[in-house]
Amino acid sequence: MPRRTWIWLCLALVTTPAPALQCLVDASRTQIGVTLGYDPSYARLDYPGGDIPLERGVCTDVVIRAYRAIGVDLQEQVHVDMRAHFSSYPNNWGLTSTDRNIDHRRVPNLQRFFTRHGQSLPISSADADYLPGDLVSWRLPSGVPHIGIVTDRRGASGTPLIVHNIGAGAQEEDVLHEFAITGHYRYRPEGLAPGCATTPAAGD
Repeated sequence: MPRRTWIWLCLALVTTPAPALQCLVDASRTQIGVTLGYDPSYARLDYPGGDIPLERGVCTDVVIRAYRAIGVDLQEQVHVDMRAHFSSYPNNWGLTSTDRNIDHRRVPNLQRFFTRHGQSLPISSADADYLPGDLVSWRLPSGVPHIGIVTDRRGASGTPLIVHNIGAGAQEEDVLHEFAITGHYRYRPEGLAPGCATTPAAGD
């Protein structure tokens, strides 16, 4: 391949916007009106595919349930990765081994997993940098970590809406810039459910 052609292809790969994961957004929305409460209590789960009752959960459960609906079990994937690379994950809880009941339901663990296996993107104040299906984490004023999914809808100011559970069940709200952003991730794994297609980003 001529050197000029090779350079052009490399530049195209770098500058082509990532596609939006619309199926993940749609899956997150199905939780609205179903998950009505917030419950951070520890629970023993089946493995793989374990979950607490759908009517309750925490912010991470929104992400876990949305990915599971499109064929990706974060409970299993996080557990497998943590078991093989335990020291690479946060040690915020004084644990010496994995716990497949709770590891995937902790925001810092999901942040590390998405960094290791997806893309960790710059934190930006520009709305256009956040695509549907992206994941955003925050530090709430109370100090508690939080996470949600960027959607394809926008608020009155033009800011992308977020599906999350901050206490009143799954909601789609204009909160992207309401809290201190601690992470911006893009995770488009192989093996998505049939029919889960990506859509071009704006400007493609």
